[in-house]
Amino acid sequence: MSIREDVPGISCEAAAKVVDAAVQYAASQGLKINVAVVDRGGNLMSFLRMPGAFLHSIQIAIDKAYTASSFGFSTKNWMSLVGHDEGMKLGFSSQPRLIVFGGGIPIFLKDQETWIGGIGVSGASEDQDEVCAIAGLAVLGLG
Repeated sequence: MSIREDVPGISCEAAAKVVDAAVQYAASQGLKINVAVVDRGGNLMSFLRMPGAFLHSIQIAIDKAYTASSFGFSTKNWMSLVGHDEGMKLGFSSQPRLIVFGGGIPIFLKDQETWIGGIGVSGASEDQDEVCAIAGLAVLGLG
């Protein structure tokens, strides 16, 4: 939880566990990823880069986490939920840090109502990134 009891958040310890679990899963699958966890405000809480993971994917992983945290839904769902409106699609596409493909998932508490941040994974395929993110959240019993 955050310092304020009335504003739930993810602790740095929990964020570190999540990125570590995602990396462990990726390693077991022979993948090389970058993984980031941000809090509800999009602030970076934890990050890991596996040796050999694409350098450009560092920022993509952070931005996937940021996008998922800021919208409260998975980045893979962005186009289906927002992309039908041309004005919104064009307006949002000009915004920095917006990622509209898989690998970013919001982090909800077990009540599935309180969202506290986001995880972003980049370096493998969209589907593999998504599975690694889910594996990271599973360490906390979330996802």
